[in-house]
Amino acid sequence: MNGHVDSSLGNSIKIPAAVSGSNKTHLIPVAVMKPNSGVKQEETQEVVTPSTKDETITNSQRVWTSLAAGAIAGGAAKTTIAPLDRTKINFQISQQPFSAKAAINFLVCTYKNDGLLSLWRGNSATMVRIIPYAAIQFTAHEQWKRILNVDTPNSSKEKRFLAGSLAGVTSQAMTYPLDLARAQMAVTQKDEFSTLRQVFVTIYRKEGIAAFYHGFTPTILGVIPYAGCSFFFYDMFKNLFTVYAVNSPGLLAVSGLLSGAVAGMVGQASSYPLDMVRRRMQTSSLRNQQNLGVIAMTKKIYGEEGVMSFYKGLSMNWVKGPIAVGISFATYDLVKDFLRKIAC
Repeated sequence: MNGHVDSSLGNSIKIPAAVSGSNKTHLIPVAVMKPNSGVKQEETQEVVTPSTKDETITNSQRVWTSLAAGAIAGGAAKTTIAPLDRTKINFQISQQPFSAKAAINFLVCTYKNDGLLSLWRGNSATMVRIIPYAAIQFTAHEQWKRILNVDTPNSSKEKRFLAGSLAGVTSQAMTYPLDLARAQMAVTQKDEFSTLRQVFVTIYRKEGIAAFYHGFTPTILGVIPYAGCSFFFYDMFKNLFTVYAVNSPGLLAVSGLLSGAVAGMVGQASSYPLDMVRRRMQTSSLRNQQNLGVIAMTKKIYGEEGVMSFYKGLSMNWVKGPIAVGISFATYDLVKDFLRKIAC
């Protein structure tokens, strides 16, 4: 559908025929003064968005720039919200009701008992996991979009959602043992697990190699809607900002953060109950509990704590989720565009 242009406006935007998963070149009609006539005349100017540059690079360049940008983005986002992440995990694996007051009390007590850096306990394990995870996820998303031909004007919404979901599944499958180790470090004291290596050795000796995949099924079931929604809504909102905020540099500058924040909220809401189940499965051995499957663990949580327990800590996720996803997507776009500008 072509946008109607009112030539009486100083600047106006022609809406593109289709909003695709990545930015394209847009024609921006601009009213200009015809020389010596005093009459305004419409001309069009091309606004070249980053994806136009992307079309000129090779796939190998696309891969390594995505890997590097994704690694930096993931590390920056997770380090920012690490104290909130640790707080959320501790409430997820306990029967203590969650509240803002209880969360603040946990942070204060942790600081008083173990010092400021203890709030980032488990973050080293998080970095070991999130750097390859984010690098693989962002790169896989670009590759799945290419394979599914998502960036064409006629690509379906279902394919865009599928590309995001497959990216999440790909990265989660390749890095899951690191996520399990990170969860166990986050809920134990330093004298129990002092290093990531110690976590792996202890798990292997006590339970064997299969223990590294406790909670894998709900993780995959959760990452499908989470990653699908996150990438889908980020691409959609980023495109809308690119088109409608072209004359608002300030708004355009923060479009990545805003788009990522909204995408993060939608993604979190769609998958949070499964996140609760996987955390319980990942840490059950630490509490000398029987290792249960997805259905059995779901029934156990419901029977002992009720349906609302599946959303324990969700309010904290409304705070940390948008921050983390917004920082992650915005940083990824900035670093990726910078690398492709100087190296490709």
